[in-house]
Amino acid sequence: MRCLTQSYSEQPVFNQAPPQPDVMSYRELTGDSMVVDAPLANESALAISYNGINQAVMMVTPGHMEDFVRGFSLSSGIVKSFNEIRDIEIGRNGESHFAQVEISNRAFWEMKTQRRNLAGTTGCGLCGVEALEQALPDLVPLPSSLPPSPLVFQGLRSRIAEHQKAAKISGALHASLFANSKGEIVLCREDIGRHNALDKLIGAMAVNGTNPKSGFAIMTSRCSLELIHKAVRAEIATLVCLSAPTSLTVEWARRNRLNLIHLPNSSPPRLYSPAP
Repeated sequence: MRCLTQSYSEQPVFNQAPPQPDVMSYRELTGDSMVVDAPLANESALAISYNGINQAVMMVTPGHMEDFVRGFSLSSGIVKSFNEIRDIEIGRNGESHFAQVEISNRAFWEMKTQRRNLAGTTGCGLCGVEALEQALPDLVPLPSSLPPSPLVFQGLRSRIAEHQKAAKISGALHASLFANSKGEIVLCREDIGRHNALDKLIGAMAVNGTNPKSGFAIMTSRCSLELIHKAVRAEIATLVCLSAPTSLTVEWARRNRLNLIHLPNSSPPRLYSPAP
């Protein structure tokens, strides 16, 4: 089977925008209806390995894959900074993709240590303790910062929709965007997974030299706990979500001094963190 690879230093095709959606036919369940073609979002398995060790398999939307790998590596705590990523090679094998990532010795040693800890709990009465610690990790709180001006949220939802180019065609995609202090959207990444979309955005911000404190990130989805973890690790000062957060999400945002804002569809923005 043919395998395609390309290093991220060569401006690869794997970091381009998502491909055109696949067209699938359907028939409405209303009697003798016509057969209609509909564009549907693409999905692919991406296997990620670090220094030759398999770490994760993620279902992602093809496109901006190197942005995703960079963001995933940082937001998952595998590396502490982007400087610890030495090289990324993306390849395709049939319908799936793979990413071979070279990281620093320090990051690789810590990753292997965590893997040994997880393996060592198998069959014991405390199974999952280390996994729980990874699900609820100790994070370095952000420096306190002021939330954005209320003026930047005027018309923001319509500006977000304008940047969701892939979702306009196929639907079924979350978007993660970054807006500057004036509310101008400067980056947008889309994916079937909301956490994948944020990882892609974090990676794109690194490539573009975007200061995470210079504006705010936006999620078109609900705000779940892993998004808080990723935003704090990426040192994003403010996270705006179009759907309401959970109470645990608010607690973690406050604990780590992340400005957390919910932007309802027809109500003023709601500042949950810092505490009112």
